[in-house]
Formats: sequence, C-alpha cells, structure tokens
Amino acid sequence: MSTFHLVNHPLITHKLTIMRQIETSSKDFRDLLDEISMLMGFEITRDLPLEDVEIETPICKTTAKRISGKKLAIVPILRAGLGMVDGLLRLVPVARIGHIGLYRDPETHEPVEYYCKMPPDIENRLVILVDPMLATGGSASDAITKLKERGCHNIVMMCLVAAPEGVARLQKDHPDVNIYSAALDEKLNEHCYIVPGLGDAGDRLFGTK
Repeated sequence: MSTFHLVNHPLITHKLTIMRQIETSSKDFRDLLDEISMLMGFEITRDLPLEDVEIETPICKTTAKRISGKKLAIVPILRAGLGMVDGLLRLVPVARIGHIGLYRDPETHEPVEYYCKMPPDIENRLVILVDPMLATGGSASDAITKLKERGCHNIVMMCLVAAPEGVARLQKDHPDVNIYSAALDEKLNEHCYIVPGLGDAGDRLFGTK
C-alpha cells in the first residue's frame, strides 16, 4: 500500500487558507500555488540520494555532499497542474517537464486524454506528477497508468487538496505510488467537488469560468 503524506507546515497551511477564500484573486491564487509547490518540493525531495565529492573552499579542500545523479521529471496534469511546475523548478532547475492533458467527462466523471508528451528518457527519472486537486482520483490514476505504459516505475503524486475518495482510489489502483498533499479534506459532494475544497483550481488559476 502506498503512503499518504500530509505536508502540514504552518506556512503551507496559512497560504492554503488564503487560497480557499472565495475573494482571493487569480493573481494571488497563482502566486500562492507557486509558493506552496516550492515548499512541498522540499518534502518530496527529502530522500534524494547524496554522494561524496571533493571540493575546494576559499579555506581548504574538503569532502562535501551533493545529489547523486538522480534525474527528475515534473509532469503536470493539464491544465491546473501547470501552476505547480515553476515552484518545483526553482528547487530543481534541471528537471525535465512532461505534460498530460486530461479532462473530466461531465456525465461519467471519468478522465479523457487529449494530449501526452514526455521527455524521451522519462522511464529513467523520478516522476513527480502534479495536480492541485485529488478529487475522485480518476484523472491521477489514468495519468499514472499512462506513465507506467511509458516505462516509468518511480512515481510520486503531489497535490494541494485531496479527498478521502481520491486517496483511496489512487492507493487501490497504484499501491506503489506515494501521495503528498497539503490537506486532506472532508469528502466529495454530489458534483464530485472536494468539500470544503477551494472550487475549480483551473478556473481560479487562469481566471476562467
């Protein structure tokens, strides 16, 4: 069974509260999502392997630590996932970026793929799949399946707000994929929106309806 990690740092909690508020502007929503993504990135990259390297400081030669050649890829689920990419890139600027385009069918609530483009060596990278909302878990599960079809075997899911139903679906479908979220909310409503949630993340991020 995969592990659900609640990243509940006070700064993240504070910024998420502002994002939830209905009066928060699209600009502030984008900025806060970017900031939270960077803060969560510290937790996701906590276990990256290190290796010894010989360096010379202004004082002397010494042995220090650096990241041991771990290749990363950030894969946003379009379109809302795009808002989480830049924050992670500030931590790991050499990471490659893939894209998965999915939308939720309004009748069945199941994901439909319309775009998928990955780095050519995606199977050799730690893949951080990002989407602000983990609601039903359908889109995330389908995106992970697409990644596995391309040979990916080291995947983590990073979201801003998760519903228990989405976490359960992802753990059932992909027990090898750990989940990182800034909040675990109460439930889904009859329209499959997270309660209390923060509304439609894509619309709030880009100022659309």
